[in-house]
Amino acid sequence: MSRLNTLSLGPRTHEGAPARHLSPELQLRRSVLACLLWESQFYEDGVEISGRIAELVPKVAPEKVAALAVEARQQMNLRHAPLLLVREMARHATHRRLVADTLATVIQRADELAEFVAIYWKDGRVPLSGQVKKGLAAAFPKFDEYQLAKYDRGGPIKLRDVLFLCHAKPRDAAQAGVWKKLIWGRMATPDTWEVALSSGADKREAWQRLLAENKLGALALLRNLRNMKEAGVEEDLVLSALRSMKTQRVLPFRFLAAARYAPQWEEALEHAMLACVASQEKLPGKTIVLVDVSGSMTAPLSRRSEMQRTDAAYGLAVLLREIGEKVAVFSFSNALAEVPARRGFALRDAIDASQPHGATYLGKAVEELNQNEPCDRLIVITDEQAHDTVPAPCGKGYVLNVASYKNGVGYGKWTHIDGWSESVVDYIRMLETT
Repeated sequence: MSRLNTLSLGPRTHEGAPARHLSPELQLRRSVLACLLWESQFYEDGVEISGRIAELVPKVAPEKVAALAVEARQQMNLRHAPLLLVREMARHATHRRLVADTLATVIQRADELAEFVAIYWKDGRVPLSGQVKKGLAAAFPKFDEYQLAKYDRGGPIKLRDVLFLCHAKPRDAAQAGVWKKLIWGRMATPDTWEVALSSGADKREAWQRLLAENKLGALALLRNLRNMKEAGVEEDLVLSALRSMKTQRVLPFRFLAAARYAPQWEEALEHAMLACVASQEKLPGKTIVLVDVSGSMTAPLSRRSEMQRTDAAYGLAVLLREIGEKVAVFSFSNALAEVPARRGFALRDAIDASQPHGATYLGKAVEELNQNEPCDRLIVITDEQAHDTVPAPCGKGYVLNVASYKNGVGYGKWTHIDGWSESVVDYIRMLETT
């Protein structure tokens, strides 16, 4: 017979530090808001993370789950995690009444129509629920012919299949005509970079035409800078596109990753990254930013990505440096290290070179700052894995969590914020002004 009279140490991080027991709602938030769904991370695989999300949904009030799905899509710019939340809501009678409205809200790209059905059928093909059909039917009319043609890809579930499944109603005769072309595969071929490059056209000419005609969105531009460089695209065209790009929905780490492979355009990339915060109100007083540079932070964001979790952390540090009246930046791993007072990409380089990427002694770093660096607020950017106990901050304390691990250390007297979007800065400002 097994023993029951044993010492329980309570929840622990993967590194063994004490972690606080969280309510199902808080567990769900930390599992979702920094999650690239089904992507394995340094300490957990993607299947474990998605399984935890599914397990937590019925334990959280339906209104809270619906609001989290919308927040994940609209504020954190996540795509698959909010779709999974809605799929799990559809499984439970307590949550189903909110499925249609939530699904219609979180679907913001045409390919997400088919992606949601794929998630719905991941564990076996079953009939779509009535609320799911209503949500898909409400979302379908959002998209014009260009958007439908752009994302009508060759997967097992086509957009026409979704249309047949949900019985959406067109807004007018013109949209009905577009849907007929979708059904019969007769939509005009969209002029996208994927189509242009796959048609066999000269790559340099194709890129230059797309740039001159403003046919590249911000993400497509950033992701393809290296390809443009290799194709010999005229530098003036690239610089003009970078200077005029719309950055509202681009996360900071995208610019850092682009600059890594296209350093000759770093100045324009830096300008674009900082432009979105230039008019923001400053955080008053002294802010200390403490950045995790331990080994787990150097893991890739996804299996196909060359971007690392440090890119997300450094991007947030760069933005926080810009919006503070007085800002000091430190890093922690095996030790606490002060980072030179630099801005933009120079700050990224200084953080990365500040010390070896080793262990996670967050508690020791916070204790040293508490003793030697008085401040109005301490902002820690981390994946919340630590070897030691983390003390309370001496002033306002914030933990910006950039990972979705089950247990973390940023609780108690700390304000805990999940995700790596620049909207976390707005959240801090809101907390301090209300």
